[in-house]
Amino acid sequence: MLGVKDIVFKNLPEDTLTGEDVFVNKRVVVFGLPGAFTPTCSSQQVPSFDEYYNDILSHDVDEIYCVSVNDGFVMKAWFKDLAVERVKYLADGSGEFTRRMGMLVKKDNVGFGMRSWRYAAIINNGNLEMLMAEDGFSDDCELDPYENSSPVKILEYLKNNG
Repeated sequence: MLGVKDIVFKNLPEDTLTGEDVFVNKRVVVFGLPGAFTPTCSSQQVPSFDEYYNDILSHDVDEIYCVSVNDGFVMKAWFKDLAVERVKYLADGSGEFTRRMGMLVKKDNVGFGMRSWRYAAIINNGNLEMLMAEDGFSDDCELDPYENSSPVKILEYLKNNG
């Protein structure tokens, strides 16, 4: 078990989810990214997961969540701005979920503070089934890779591993 059942995602005061709500008795795809309204996250990663949503869910996946170390107000505004139709967001304002995933990094070099490294994972009933992290994981990394954690890579995994 990842030990995330006690995590609280404060999407908004009226929309609070626990790790138990999100992960228990479910198989979900979670993808983490550095921040709302940032270039690669906004132009590629979130739109591509929204585009492949139904394809991914057709492989025994219950939901797809985007996690970012941002507050719920920012996440809601960002998803509205992007016109995301299917993917759900999880606001990880304190970075606690991201830390427990082992994906919390410093991005002080670009003025972000603590943020998520870019990754995609499948969490099956609270257990980490698969993690695809981008290469170069490190604090203050100058690069912003987006290859390993794409929805196409998730689909390849799902097609080959049920």
